[in-house]
Amino acid sequence: MLALCLALTTGCAQLPKPSGTEPAQPQTLYDSVLFDSHSSQPVTIDSLARALASTDVVVIGEYHGHQASHLLQARLQQRLYQQRPRQVLTLEQFNLDDQPALDSYLAGMTGETEMIEDANAWDNYRGSYRPLVEFSRRHDLPVVAANAPADVVRCVGRTGTDYLERLPADQRQTLPEQPFRDTPAYREKFVEAISGSHGQGDPSMAERMDNTYNAQLLRDNTMAMRILQAHKQHPDHQVVHLTGTFHSEQGLGTVALLKQQAPELSVVVISPVFWPNEERQAPLAGNLDKGDYLYLIQPLPPEFRDTDRRQNAMRERFSSGPEVQCITE
Repeated sequence: MLALCLALTTGCAQLPKPSGTEPAQPQTLYDSVLFDSHSSQPVTIDSLARALASTDVVVIGEYHGHQASHLLQARLQQRLYQQRPRQVLTLEQFNLDDQPALDSYLAGMTGETEMIEDANAWDNYRGSYRPLVEFSRRHDLPVVAANAPADVVRCVGRTGTDYLERLPADQRQTLPEQPFRDTPAYREKFVEAISGSHGQGDPSMAERMDNTYNAQLLRDNTMAMRILQAHKQHPDHQVVHLTGTFHSEQGLGTVALLKQQAPELSVVVISPVFWPNEERQAPLAGNLDKGDYLYLIQPLPPEFRDTDRRQNAMRERFSSGPEVQCITE
């Protein structure tokens, strides 16, 4: 997953709308076309930044590793800064227990490779998130590691919610007081995305699904907590949060939990939509509820067309994950 973040003067400037009813198509994997979901009209990145100048929390959903998502994030961060220089960057891509390593780098105490190793940065950090972290570092802006500790998430997924009770007190206190807050619509979406109705009659499958979902909730509740902490610590700053689109689109996941706990905050969600799609359906139809603003991007090429190879690759990915020793007592 490599995403370069190089932009010419016009970068991914919005393309002119062609004649007819179809919106403009992104011409490359770096391009994006922004739309206001409320008016269904295209907008420029500059007009979007102006519209969001007073927004408390701007959530930019992404497809991890998609060049257009990461380029849009970097360009919008800079435009938002021009409108409101007090800014906090919060990232799903770093876990809260790695905040000290991230802080050491931001303070100039360590180098980038040291930070990548010490903070367990994602493999695509240099291509996808480096421009945003560097922008914040060079402007002395806070950067917040927002995700739940990866080992804890994995152990909740394996053993269930009771796992948190076995954590040392100091580690448990870093997590949300209510780590498994939920919304019914999110559960329905999650189950459909993972397996639909397949296996729901199997008790063991149902338990596994429940644990997996609670691990997802732990991530979302932790990100909501970290965003709220950032806002409390920097009340005059705008929070710019980067996350996988599943955590934020349709106002679900992290966004729903954030609004539950702080309804007074203004929160805007920006979500990606693939266009053109294979069905050639209009991209705005059926997608307007995904965010306050949408950005159209080209689909990534398929990883596999052979079903067996795809399944084998998925099994290998899951089986080759890091070994985690879950606390048993």
